[in-house]
Amino acid sequence: MQRESGGLGEGATIQQAAGPSLGVLNDVDDEVRKRPVFALNRSMMVPIQELTMTAQALLNPDDYEDARQARDPRFDGRFFVGVLTTGIYCRPVCPVRIPKKENVQLYKSAAAAAAAGFRPCLRCRPESSPGTPAWSGSSWKVSRALQLIDQGFLDSASVDELAAQLSVGSRQLSRLFNEHLGASPVEVAQTRRLHFAKKLIDETEMSLSDICFAAGFGSVRRFNAVFNSIYGRSPKQLREKQRSEKNSANEIELTLSYRPPYDWQSLLAFLAYRAIPGVEKVTTDSYARTFELDGVQGHVVARFNAEQNTINLAICYSETRHLYHIIDRLRSVFDLRADSTQIDSYLSKDKLLKPMVKKFPGLRVPGCWSGFEVAVRAILGQQVTVKAASTLVARIAARHGKPYDCAVEGLQYTFPEPTVLKDADLSGMGIVGQRIEAIKAVAKMLDSDELRIDCTVDTEEFVEKICSIKGIGEWTAQYIAMRAINDPNAFPHSDLILRRAATRHDETLTAKQLLERAEPWQPWRAYSVILLWRHYKEIKDKETKDSSAKKSPVKRVARTKE
Repeated sequence: MQRESGGLGEGATIQQAAGPSLGVLNDVDDEVRKRPVFALNRSMMVPIQELTMTAQALLNPDDYEDARQARDPRFDGRFFVGVLTTGIYCRPVCPVRIPKKENVQLYKSAAAAAAAGFRPCLRCRPESSPGTPAWSGSSWKVSRALQLIDQGFLDSASVDELAAQLSVGSRQLSRLFNEHLGASPVEVAQTRRLHFAKKLIDETEMSLSDICFAAGFGSVRRFNAVFNSIYGRSPKQLREKQRSEKNSANEIELTLSYRPPYDWQSLLAFLAYRAIPGVEKVTTDSYARTFELDGVQGHVVARFNAEQNTINLAICYSETRHLYHIIDRLRSVFDLRADSTQIDSYLSKDKLLKPMVKKFPGLRVPGCWSGFEVAVRAILGQQVTVKAASTLVARIAARHGKPYDCAVEGLQYTFPEPTVLKDADLSGMGIVGQRIEAIKAVAKMLDSDELRIDCTVDTEEFVEKICSIKGIGEWTAQYIAMRAINDPNAFPHSDLILRRAATRHDETLTAKQLLERAEPWQPWRAYSVILLWRHYKEIKDKETKDSSAKKSPVKRVARTKE
């Protein structure tokens, strides 16, 4: 048996994939609701009820009973229901008859339920849930590790290497995972891999071999073995039973779920205001963009479906092995891992923010596709308007980006990589010389691996390193950290609008005063930034509207004589 600290290659066991193997059930309905199931543990048959009693991090059913009975979508992905009488684990929104309270165990994550011996439900499909919120635990290490696992870190590296990346011992990391998620890093990674493969089987017409490697399995044999063990049938049999509509030959269609409340209209408005012409296109209900991975170009269109709390994706990209990474980036763009109920509740404790939260529930922090792209934009945005920055960054994309023939109108090229811009001619485009040098310096540091702009770096370390570049200050660094590193506590405290919006009085706080005022908002300061910006925008829009109304003379309608 492979040790937990090893990589997740072919040596990983079925038990590591999803706990003890369960007996095979014959059809989907049986899979959901029928007879008691037993777990197979080598040569012994052990009732699953006994197995689950040893599982760690069980949740108290009393705390979530109302949400379970109501099938509340706000709790989708926040916990999973292990049904003792069937051996199946479900989402709290599962459409089947709600099992009795005495017959369930609640788990913090799908991996914890799998590790306890439960198998995923074929009706509610746990692989389609919004997932465990990345910042749900109190441990920063666990949060960062979850983000790295979502990006496929353990597909080619070991738990020891994951722990080293986070400056913690592998035993300590495993302890933290069991404490906060009820499963080990390996079990979380294997569950992620299994769920993604199942999602592709259900929702796409990709070949099974392509699905195998897109999900991170090392071989088709391993892929088949895991599915036979967990679902009691092969991937081919699952596809025949759950046939989906065919996708276009050059397009992969998938859905992503999100947890309400979610003010996605505000998020799209934020992205639309900062969209790079030719690279991004934003409408009232969709976001589209081009991209390049490993030298291969592609594009994606994401369309929101408010009625079903989902995002419909159409991905055009020939290298399916990168499919999970594409989806992971989109999750970051739309901040789908966030739990707005938890965040809003926390920020509502502050008297200043409480009325704002009540008025604008479900605000998220817009992420980005590329850390380098948002860094270039942030540098260009210093001391100029948002629209002016968009114009400048569009000029860079048009001159140095690769042309891209796209069926989506308005998408024409991909944004240039650091390798291109580090020695590029950026003169004659209206960009200040100091900004040009700063962009090139960032590009050179990224190209030489001296700098990273992703969730693997500590914000303080990142801010210190990027601020060493002439022309980049604290505001720029914190803004990049907020959108590209996905740090929920990043806080550009020198921002003028924040310093004005964070007081009820007609005054402007100093940067130091704002930093002190924001102490109670930790660890969600990035969300307070979006909230304050949204609040300030509404105030200014109202003032503009009132001012226009006063300037416009009221037309009197003369009465006609009868």
